[in-house]
Amino acid sequence: MADRWTVTVRRRGRTEREQFDAAAQAFAAAERQIDALARTEGRATAKVFAREIEPVAQVAARIELAGPGGQRGGVDLRGDGSAEAFTGRWRKQVVEARRGEDAVAALRRALGG
Repeated sequence: MADRWTVTVRRRGRTEREQFDAAAQAFAAAERQIDALARTEGRATAKVFAREIEPVAQVAARIELAGPGGQRGGVDLRGDGSAEAFTGRWRKQVVEARRGEDAVAALRRALGG
């Protein structure tokens, strides 16, 4: 299966993976995961030593996509419910959402899915 896509969800120390035969299925699954997690994975301001970390600076969940030809990227769901797309695995590059795009649409555009 040359076009196999894997969606990996990482949250609170747990990792779940699903495999799909087409990019459209993988992106749809990622979108469903983000919608579901945005309702349950909110975070409060965290205090680490004397420093406070606002919810927008915390990654509550990460949804990663891996496709054929080494395509990799994902979406970080922040503690305040916002989402930010990125490409890469080791060196992440933020994908800026264009007007009218959500994080998954920006990722889809960046990965050509």
